[in-house]
Amino acid sequence: MISLIGPDLAAYVDAHTTAESPLFARLRAETQADLASPQMQVGHVEGALLRILVAVSRARDVLEIGTFSGYSGLAMASALPDDGKLVTCDIDPVATAVARRYFAESGHGHKIDLRLAPALDTIAALAREGRRFDLVFIDADKHNYINYWDAVLPLVPVGGLVVADNTLWSGKVVAPKEDSDHAIVAFNRHVAADLRVEHVLLSVRDGVMLARKLRD
Repeated sequence: MISLIGPDLAAYVDAHTTAESPLFARLRAETQADLASPQMQVGHVEGALLRILVAVSRARDVLEIGTFSGYSGLAMASALPDDGKLVTCDIDPVATAVARRYFAESGHGHKIDLRLAPALDTIAALAREGRRFDLVFIDADKHNYINYWDAVLPLVPVGGLVVADNTLWSGKVVAPKEDSDHAIVAFNRHVAADLRVEHVLLSVRDGVMLARKLRD
């Protein structure tokens, strides 16, 4: 689990967040045991945040960029109404095979449309279909974050939310060195300069940028 706070405080936060179900606990454990780069998985606390954001925004249509093993997608789908839909994008057949199993077991699988293709291609196809999304969660390759933002914001109605993960990048945004560090810094600057949204950068887990669309 990636966290910007120490292990004792992280454990305290975890203990004072609504407990995850046994299904989510099994998914988290299998991801950590069997998949490469398990730190990419959204953890218990951020999963709870995403679920609450979907619930309080009364979202009916959600787009996720970066499925991995399905924890975040399942957390958001669990807060959707029974006729709600979540489109989730990824290119990894191994991790998404795990996600598909848990989606099917959860009882929320009928709400989830997993598209195995480059996310920008999927977003373009969704735009051609005329799809709109009340909430978008960005959690994929960091070098494309600005491209994802620019592609999805036109699909979000006024009042809708865009959420981006890893926006503090283990604290490296303060003194960026690697290309990925600079990519996140550039993304945060891009969001801050976008007059179509209001936004707050949260220190949840590895940093979460939360933006609400104000105008087209």
